[in-house]
Amino acid sequence: MKPIKLPGIILSLLLLASCANTPKNVFNVLDYGALGNGTTDDAVAIQTAIDACAKNGGGQVLFPTGYTFLSGPLKLASNIDLHLQVNSKLLANPNESIYQISAFRENEGEGMMWLYGQDIENISITGKGEIDGNGISFMGEELNDSYQLKPITNFDPRPHVLTLINAKKVVIRDITIGNSAYWTIHLIGCYDALIEGISLINNLKVRNGDGIDLDHSRKVRIANCFIESGDDCICLKNRREFQEYGPCEDIVVTNCVMTSRSCAIKIGSENMDSIDNVIFENCIIKASNRGIGIQNRDEGTVSNIIFSNMIVDCLFFSDVWWGKAEPIYVTSYPRAIGNHKDAGWRFPKGATEGRSGEVSNIFFNNIKCTSENGIFVGGDTQDKVNHIYFSDVDINLTKRTSYPGGIYDKRPCNGEGFIHDKTYAFYLDTASDITINDCNVRWSNPKPKQIGGDIKEQNTVRVNKK
Repeated sequence: MKPIKLPGIILSLLLLASCANTPKNVFNVLDYGALGNGTTDDAVAIQTAIDACAKNGGGQVLFPTGYTFLSGPLKLASNIDLHLQVNSKLLANPNESIYQISAFRENEGEGMMWLYGQDIENISITGKGEIDGNGISFMGEELNDSYQLKPITNFDPRPHVLTLINAKKVVIRDITIGNSAYWTIHLIGCYDALIEGISLINNLKVRNGDGIDLDHSRKVRIANCFIESGDDCICLKNRREFQEYGPCEDIVVTNCVMTSRSCAIKIGSENMDSIDNVIFENCIIKASNRGIGIQNRDEGTVSNIIFSNMIVDCLFFSDVWWGKAEPIYVTSYPRAIGNHKDAGWRFPKGATEGRSGEVSNIFFNNIKCTSENGIFVGGDTQDKVNHIYFSDVDINLTKRTSYPGGIYDKRPCNGEGFIHDKTYAFYLDTASDITINDCNVRWSNPKPKQIGGDIKEQNTVRVNKK
């Protein structure tokens, strides 16, 4: 058969059509020298691709299917979509010596940065691929309840997976991210951020292995995520190292499923500003050490927080983890005084001790709890924790582990860190203006040995039970 000859005009049209289907401004990291063999550090090649993308007005930095890209620290830029195709992986280099940029500025005692960006906008991380922090490589010996932390002085080389500082219009969507040696996603002073549809999977034995930390950030939405982490799954805070970025406010979290060895949803404990206007709804917390926790330990305030339509399942874990299976925990206590490696960063400059701010206008509606322990509300003075509302909050108390009950956890705080008492569905200790409306308590078999009753009020005023 003779080859078919097409007129030149038709060939030109076909060529134009082909070019129209080719994505513009796509920067494939393989084209910049990345090998993707999982053993060679591709950081230089990947950084070159990121820089080229930014220099050319932005676009997509592509990690193609079927490759594992080992990499040291990478600096992100504005107008970049870091896109990981299905079955691609970005893996942190396990060499501790290459992590030199602190995640907390002059405070080098709480980890370094791996993927990071500052003063950027229009940044997205997307795709069906995986970002792996290689966390176990940075841990010590595996223990029964956790991994041992390697000894450090004032420098901790463990890398946080993703740190964005003063970033605007952030999108993190669909990816699998985790196996972190420290915090996984840390947004600092960020504005207009969306985290949607991600799977964030950390090893449940890694201490400090937070999922998502929103720090001095505003206008943030977290939706449809699955989060498993040894430490807090989602945490709102205001760290002192970044105080110029102001409050953490206007946050919505919806349709998430979480498991934690510490606290699945935590507000605090670092809070030197205000945390305000926050909604958590339609979430499931499963097999966690603590469910919903407001843990105010600094001078900042917490107000106008709504938790609604949630299922919370808690059980006891060892003292390595803060919490004693409290499904709901609302507290404000001054932070403990001590010589911890970063104690100088916990208190206001020049101070050797601190104070805790007010927690008020907190609403719990339609929460179904199953736990070995009850709800705890408390502060160091009666007016510190006030106007707390429980409506249609059901508690099913049942014993499921061999850890002893009759204990509530106040850590970190001055003085005794635990309250030893009987198990109550509601334990109210030094607070005011508490409303308990249409709440049900059920004691299931096997029952806790230290049964105290449905409610205990201690140094608490204006408790309204309906």
